[in-house]
Amino acid sequence: MSRILFIADLHLCQEEPAITAGFLHFLANQALTCSELYILGDLFEAWIGDDDPAPLHQQIAQAIAALPIPVYFIHGNRDFLVGKRFAQQAGMQPLPEEVVLERFGQRLVIMHGDTLCTDDVNYLAFRKKVHTPWIQWLFLRLPLALRLSIARKMRQSSQQANQHKAMAVMDVNHQAVIEVLVRHQATLLVHGHTHRPAIHPVTEVSPSAQRAVLGAWHHEGWMIEWTEQGLTLSHFPW
Repeated sequence: MSRILFIADLHLCQEEPAITAGFLHFLANQALTCSELYILGDLFEAWIGDDDPAPLHQQIAQAIAALPIPVYFIHGNRDFLVGKRFAQQAGMQPLPEEVVLERFGQRLVIMHGDTLCTDDVNYLAFRKKVHTPWIQWLFLRLPLALRLSIARKMRQSSQQANQHKAMAVMDVNHQAVIEVLVRHQATLLVHGHTHRPAIHPVTEVSPSAQRAVLGAWHHEGWMIEWTEQGLTLSHFPW
């Protein structure tokens, strides 16, 4: 039976070895029984360039590349600079920001999810800036140590800004969800980013329409499984 898995928001980093161990266990167990694996962004807590020699990156690339199944990757807001070099090392195929999958007689949209947070105007303005090609080109040519310093300061600024934002502002906008489903003529949407795992009905689109949200791997693993029976959200210990 075809079984497709989605994960997101692992935020892998050197400082959280337990999450890395949990992900490696996932790859050696749950991932081996699926037909396709989709990583929907924020696989890493931060990414300052494919030339970063961090041992963690090589460890993860080798583990993903060892899978006997196709692996796909959508950039998140933390690892949007993951490039072709690392993707090739990991044997995973990068995808656009929004992708439609047609399986089991249904159309499902996958994305990281940050572009759905349309009420967070300041974040979207920042996102537009850092996704400017020439800014990325310039950043990636800075010395590695300087890039690392900039990334740390940006992370601290982001954490401070989020402390003063209402929770509703940082969540997805329901109308934005409807618009994505209608634009793609789909009835299912899977995303991460918000760290609020749940499956929500979107009855404005159709009685069976759903939005499934992945959880972050801060204390346990999360995945969404798609089969002929529909979408299933589950969590599991590392």
